Amino acid sequence: MRQVVATVISNEQLWGEHRVLGHLKFLGAWLIWLKCPEIASEAKPGQFIMVNCGEECLLPRPFSIHQVSDDGIALFYAVLVSGKGTSWLSRRKKGDTIKLPSPHPLGNGFSIVSSSKNLLLVAGGNGIAPLYFLAQDALKGKRSVTLLYGTADNKRRSIPPHIKLVSATEDGTVGHRGMITDILPDYINWADQVFACGPLPMYQAMAHMSELKNKPVQISLEVRMGCGLGVCYGCTVKTRNGLRQVCQDGPIFELDDVLWEELADGGV
Repeated sequence: MRQVVATVISNEQLWGEHRVLGHLKFLGAWLIWLKCPEIASEAKPGQFIMVNCGEECLLPRPFSIHQVSDDGIALFYAVLVSGKGTSWLSRRKKGDTIKLPSPHPLGNGFSIVSSSKNLLLVAGGNGIAPLYFLAQDALKGKRSVTLLYGTADNKRRSIPPHIKLVSATEDGTVGHRGMITDILPDYINWADQVFACGPLPMYQAMAHMSELKNKPVQISLEVRMGCGLGVCYGCTVKTRNGLRQVCQDGPIFELDDVLWEELADGGV
């Protein structure tokens, strides 16, 4: 398969405070724009790319497509203390080149039903990455979008304008005090469809909500990937329809299709 050599257009640090979320330690969040028109022209909300993160990493890393322009794509990513791939990516400068193993965006994408007018997006932390692109696409279709965002601050640097934003933090410093799933039931009746991206505990909580049982809910599943091309089977998960590969059959799944009790908390 022909690889793509993308050029860095910009690489901006959005926040740089040291934060601890669960068992993960973050050094900051970044937004990188890459010039790669062949991928930008095909990309759909929910799809991802694999990035070769230099000689420090034997395997490429998956990143959700966050935004798209005429000739480029943006990736929103958090730098982990133990993350060699994200640390390498954060050091790239304008004009640097980055190798992408595939000339096409990977995976399936979110699917908006034509009759849906009100879309509810649920983001847990870095789960905003693929939902920004989805929100942009929905706004172009003249749909109403509400975003429930479990976030560490109230800045809109990684959030599309013209959407309703409802924030939540565990300590109450921003918006609702508690988990974003605490306030989710208040918005379900309004929504025609629900789309979510976040950590495993968020999905497990959603899977047990009676209010979501008869509501179409699509989630972006983040698991460790070895190749992203369906070769290594390292991202296989159990679903009600049998074993599925996240890189090929996902990363977008119906919430009630995944067997959540069988899924270990891996993370990317």
